[in-house]
Amino acid sequence: MNRRKIGQEQEELAAKYLEEKGYEILERNYRIRTGEIDLIARDARYLVFIEVKYRKNLQMGNPLEAVDVRKQQRIYQTARYYLHQKKWENMPCRFDVIGITGTQICHIRNAFGSI
Repeated sequence: MNRRKIGQEQEELAAKYLEEKGYEILERNYRIRTGEIDLIARDARYLVFIEVKYRKNLQMGNPLEAVDVRKQQRIYQTARYYLHQKKWENMPCRFDVIGITGTQICHIRNAFGSI
């Protein structure tokens, strides 16, 4: 199975997990020239930008560690563009990360910075 298909399946798994927790998924794979955000959702009053990382096992490291400072900056810039595009500059928002290892899901709320 190719990496893109695996990524899509894991993002779908993450979206279902979030919906079960009461999140409303607004966007999937939002892309602009400078970056991509896997999922954008609403959680109560927050707009949440979510990065999903998957690893078959921990041999290649924890998937959460893959969201380094450089990746965070690209997500942040993409989120700012999204907010501007939607005219939601005053919307409270946060950045979450979902790490999936095998079948285990780890959800880190407010994983890094805010706008």
